[in-house]
Parts: sequence; C-alpha cells; structure tokens
Amino acid sequence: MEFAYTATSHKSFDQVERAVRDAAAAQGLRVLHVHDVQQTFAEKGVAHEPYKIIEICNVKYANQALTADPLIGLMMPCKINVFAEHGATKIALLLPSLLAEFFPQAKLDGMARELETLLRGIVDAAK
Repeated sequence: MEFAYTATSHKSFDQVERAVRDAAAAQGLRVLHVHDVQQTFAEKGVAHEPYKIIEICNVKYANQALTADPLIGLMMPCKINVFAEHGATKIALLLPSLLAEFFPQAKLDGMARELETLLRGIVDAAK
C-alpha cells in the first residue's frame, strides 16, 4: 500500500518551504501551523537536520470528512513535510486516499482523490 508521495528538490530548504506555503495558498488551502522539528529538538539539546511539518486545510474538504466520520479528524489537517536528507531537500505528503482505506464507511473515495490531486500539485509546484 502506497502511503506517501515524495519529491526531491534541488532548491534550498527555505525556498522549498516558502514554495509549499505559496502553492497551498494559491490552491485555496490555508496554512494552519508550521512545526519546526529541528528547532524543537534543539531546545531539548538534540541536533537534527532541517525538518518542518506544514499543516494545511481547506474548510470544504475538512467539513466533508468530519461530517462523514468525526474520527477522520485523527488524520487531519493535511500535512506536507519538508526535510533535508543526504544534501537534498525532500517534500513528502501523506496520501489522502488513505482516508478512503481507513474509513471505508465514510465513502470519501471521490473527495480523497480530488484532494490528493490538489496536494500532489502543491508538492510538484514546490519542487
């Protein structure tokens, strides 16, 4: 089972993070929060490569998912991770199609595919 879509960029980490934010906004998604994992680890004395988790949301998709099954909130909001690995900047997305697999009773196949296409486009635009 494929669970993630990952791309590699030759842009700098900061350029990719900004590109993800800009591409999300251009598609009508709101950046709710950015977790700076490297900074959080550093506060505890642990060194780590740059790593940010960008939480994004669109109220139309979120409402549809939560109305179908409140437990889907366990997989929300959508996250796009930007991280450094072996000298390259990586972008990773947890695939929304997992919603349909984990919550088949919610019948969100169409919405999940639509959202997945949108989010893959954000990752591709950012790389």
